[in-house]
Amino acid sequence: MSIKRNIVIILLALTLIVAFGGIAVAQNKTADKMELVKQKIRTDKKLFVAENMELTEAQSKVFWPVYESYQAEHEKLIVRSVKMIEYFAMNYEGMPEETAKKILEEWLANDAEELKLQQSYMPKFRKVL
Repeated sequence: MSIKRNIVIILLALTLIVAFGGIAVAQNKTADKMELVKQKIRTDKKLFVAENMELTEAQSKVFWPVYESYQAEHEKLIVRSVKMIEYFAMNYEGMPEETAKKILEEWLANDAEELKLQQSYMPKFRKVL
């Protein structure tokens, strides 16, 4: 299997949590139900990756720890994004321009951190694939 195909599969899977995470956040559910939804998304995404990567047992042993580490760090960035969206939505009415600018700067910084994270993990994924 080509590295390009593996990378595309990983990127698609990583996008799923952002997309479905946003839907889950939009729904007004209890914290426990939300955690179950998030866990289901994580599990489904991991299953999707596993089914499409066609890793050997030896490859799996080195791939999954890197994948889990990346996911843990990426989730922190997602949580930060969600908190910014929630804060903006709750304070939209009457929000001073300076506060909106600050939120935008934080959003862009978070995006930059996400890119930095992806760049830092690319060599790690290449090494194990």
